Amino acid sequence: MGKVLDRVYFAAAVVAGTAIVMICLLISAQIILNGLGRAFPGTFPTTIPSYADFSGYLLAAATFLALAHTLRAGGHVRVTLLTGIMPRRLGALADAAVLVLGLAVTGMATWFMGQLTAASLRYGDTSSGIVPIPLALPQSVATLGLALLVVALLHTLVEVVARRAPVLTAPGEV
Repeated sequence: MGKVLDRVYFAAAVVAGTAIVMICLLISAQIILNGLGRAFPGTFPTTIPSYADFSGYLLAAATFLALAHTLRAGGHVRVTLLTGIMPRRLGALADAAVLVLGLAVTGMATWFMGQLTAASLRYGDTSSGIVPIPLALPQSVATLGLALLVVALLHTLVEVVARRAPVLTAPGEV
């Protein structure tokens, strides 16, 4: 089951990376259009409608969808000053406590983000830009990313308890 979950986290990270590439392409296209519009006035449009909105939504998608994979890869910032000098089991206990706290906070964030998404869907909220985008779309992606992080935190907590040792170590950590 752990390998399947890791594949799901990786797939979400690939989508997050794709969102970053899409941001780069969108902003590059906007810059090119702006330059062409100045070089040849009236010939080319000078803006992509709502490009800033699209970029922001893609950035939110990239941020939230990458959380679970980043956690499992040991890429989140961790302060190991104390846990690095603790005996193995005490370090595992500290990791488990932090994971439980992270689960509580992330679980609440997921719940409230889900409620916000449901309200946006119920009321038909749209963005205020030139292109009206249903806000439930980017909100649902953020909710999915948070839900994946909850699963990854729980997955990691189960591993820490089963091994009775810390499992989240980044390359270069002891």
